[in-house]
Amino acid sequence: MYQHLMSTTELTLGWGFYGPLIGMVILILLGVRIWAVIGLGSVIMLMTTEVLPPALLGEALFDGVDSFALIAVPLFILTGDVLVRTGLSNKLLDVAVATMGWQRAGLGTSAVLGCGFFACISGSDAADAAAIGRITIDRLEKQGYPRAYAAALIAAGACTGILIPPSISYIIIGMILGISASTLFLAAAVPGVLILLSVMATNFIVNRVKGYEDSRSKFNVHSWLKTVYDARFALAIPFVILGGIYSGLFTPTESASVAVMITLIVGFAQKTIRLSDVPNMLETSAKVSGVIVPIIAMSLPFAQTLASLDVPQFFVHSMTSLTDNRYLIMLSMVAILMIAGCVMETTPNIVILAPILLPLAQEIGMNDIHFCIFMITSLGIGFITPPLGLNLFVVSGVSGAPVLSISRHAIYFVMCMLLAVMLIMLIPAISLWLL
Repeated sequence: MYQHLMSTTELTLGWGFYGPLIGMVILILLGVRIWAVIGLGSVIMLMTTEVLPPALLGEALFDGVDSFALIAVPLFILTGDVLVRTGLSNKLLDVAVATMGWQRAGLGTSAVLGCGFFACISGSDAADAAAIGRITIDRLEKQGYPRAYAAALIAAGACTGILIPPSISYIIIGMILGISASTLFLAAAVPGVLILLSVMATNFIVNRVKGYEDSRSKFNVHSWLKTVYDARFALAIPFVILGGIYSGLFTPTESASVAVMITLIVGFAQKTIRLSDVPNMLETSAKVSGVIVPIIAMSLPFAQTLASLDVPQFFVHSMTSLTDNRYLIMLSMVAILMIAGCVMETTPNIVILAPILLPLAQEIGMNDIHFCIFMITSLGIGFITPPLGLNLFVVSGVSGAPVLSISRHAIYFVMCMLLAVMLIMLIPAISLWLL
């Protein structure tokens, strides 16, 4: 559907397309729920353009979410919730502190590493920000960091929730574009770690300039080994998830279900959770999934409508008529994705923009997998940029610091993540060499 390009035929879009699109933008700015905006926009666009029978909308809604891969979404969310309730997330942070605490900015670096560990299990940045934020922000403030900066640091580190596999976003984009989630997980490993290291490095530099923390302690091998042993069950979970996927033993969905079972068994064995806690955990997972799945359901018919209107081809034709320089086109895609990430959640951005931008990426010679990594990483910056900035609101709720104050400190991390995105964009090997 998205592969053919019209390089010679002049493409035009009328008010049957622009009218509903402008209406959707206005509704989003007014605060109407995104799934309702997309659904209404799809219906109006179908009626005004008549490219597809509106009767197909209902069928497309159910076909879109009738996917085995989507089962992994609530399962990974549930795994993260169980991890927090059992206290295993604290064990992961203890390992991070034991590993990085000897540095001058040891606690801050450890907090970011803890975000990375949690990302290897939960696949959700919001869960990452909430879990690690509750544990670390008070400790960071006592160590000398301003509370707003500590919150910004956790918000930036938690962006790895969608960048380090297993990631819900890679499951969704793989489903939309027909690419194996396992392949995307493997390709995303190095870029995800690169983002994590960039946040660590930025904190180290800011700390040296501002003098927030000087908590260096001598690295003790015996103490480190003991901490790792105490956290053996928590550390085993990402090995089970990723090892099972990369070895071909599990699909991502099956690995998510195995991870849920392991965390529950450990929790019951250590008596950190009870059977009566399970309904609440299932309810939490269902609520988060209830936000994501309707957006996917509504976005897929909208994407089909755009494809039927030749919007991807129109976009490619428009961009390539302005310039044939692939680097300028890639920079334009970065700008589009960052702006989209500022005003809309990742899931609708993926479902709507991926089919539109993929033909353009193919036209300038980008590999499909490289494009997926580049797109998700670019969108990841949106989690710490206002006005939407989901992670900013999560850590604001956890820390009590104002969102605007956190946003000012988050600028450092936006710049470092943007630099990492540029490297990923210019050097495809960063995404592809493990393949």
